[in-house]
Amino acid sequence: MNAISNFFHLKENNSSFKTELLAGLTTFVSMSYILFVNPNVLGASGMDKGALFTVTALSAAFTCIVMGLVANYPIASAPTLGLNAFFTYTVCLGMHVKWQTALAAVFVASILFILLTVFKVREMIIDAIPADIKYAISAGIGLFIAFIGLQGGKLIQNSDSTLVTIGSLNNPTVWITIFGLFITIFLMIARVPGAIFIGMIISAVFGVVIGQIPMPKSIISSVPSIAPTFGQAIFHIGDINTVQMWVVVFTFLLVTFFDTTGTLIGLVQQAGLMKDNKMPRAGEALAADSSGMLVGSVLGTSPVGAFVESSSGIAVGGRTGLTAVWVGIFFLISTIFSPILSVFTTQVTAPALIIVGVLMAENLANVHWTNLEIAIPCFLIAIGMPLTYSISDGLGWGIIVYPISMIAAKRFKEITPMMWILFVVFVIYYIVLNV
Repeated sequence: MNAISNFFHLKENNSSFKTELLAGLTTFVSMSYILFVNPNVLGASGMDKGALFTVTALSAAFTCIVMGLVANYPIASAPTLGLNAFFTYTVCLGMHVKWQTALAAVFVASILFILLTVFKVREMIIDAIPADIKYAISAGIGLFIAFIGLQGGKLIQNSDSTLVTIGSLNNPTVWITIFGLFITIFLMIARVPGAIFIGMIISAVFGVVIGQIPMPKSIISSVPSIAPTFGQAIFHIGDINTVQMWVVVFTFLLVTFFDTTGTLIGLVQQAGLMKDNKMPRAGEALAADSSGMLVGSVLGTSPVGAFVESSSGIAVGGRTGLTAVWVGIFFLISTIFSPILSVFTTQVTAPALIIVGVLMAENLANVHWTNLEIAIPCFLIAIGMPLTYSISDGLGWGIIVYPISMIAAKRFKEITPMMWILFVVFVIYYIVLNV
């Protein structure tokens, strides 16, 4: 026990083995919904849901344990919401790209991600992209996720006259979503640890009780094989041979970059571990983060990144990497519970998507709305993602408009070279896309 305490510097961080265990369990419960949501989202692309359940758990476990052992931070990671939606609905279903090729794009992006980390380019890019644009990207993804949740939960449906309209209450499965949403909202506002996960459990039970969800035949089973997805990213790396696919790679890289980096900084600040406004062991944390994305792509999932739900574990006292290690262990244990996956239908997971969308949309508060040259591109990014059903298209709208609006505001000198590069990339992308 002393060896563990010394390795993670528990005393120096005013923590204990018991506290870190509780923090790890709290974080795991808070983010474990991803075990069921990720297979549902990625499964729509044609991927095997059983394999995805195992892959989600393994990729999360690997990244959490590496983060804990290498960087000694109480930060947990898993395949992120938003990018899994981009993977499925934009790349696979929207662009008609095979999921194997999409995994190859994630693999290539992860290699670039690691190179950016090794050569410390991430810090330079962070400085080059305006903060308002970063906030808009995160918020836009949140709106997109919420839209998918509303659609999957049947709260909205297609309409020939208005494109979308309110769903029919005559559909009994809609009531699972409505019930789950109210339960989750109540638990979230009451600050109940693991509110999203608990809400999903209650929703699933409700669905079974009203006869809309069949009972699973068992609770524990052998671990589903990852053979259907393992290594597909490497086998199809040769498919990354078009401008369109390179834009996909860049989008994976860009969004993962800002999402995970911002989350890491925010969580370290929450834990009170910042020193002189700098993040200690930043290199180790970023390396753990990027390596998780690489391993995840090889196993067969969309980008892995830090989860804001780590804040729940930090809130109960988690201050070291032991918290993250415990989260990883809990993810490994969870692999034997795959039969439960069948009760977590899209109606059950819909409230989680909607609530996570709300949490991500809070970034809109940080945008300088009184400056039109900033507000317009940020608004286009945020609203463009759900309305085009594409993260990359929404991002492109804002990136293209940003330099124009800044020139009109006589703020030409504030446009960084990186923004001009992005401007050119997206202009070429739209030209190629419409040829």
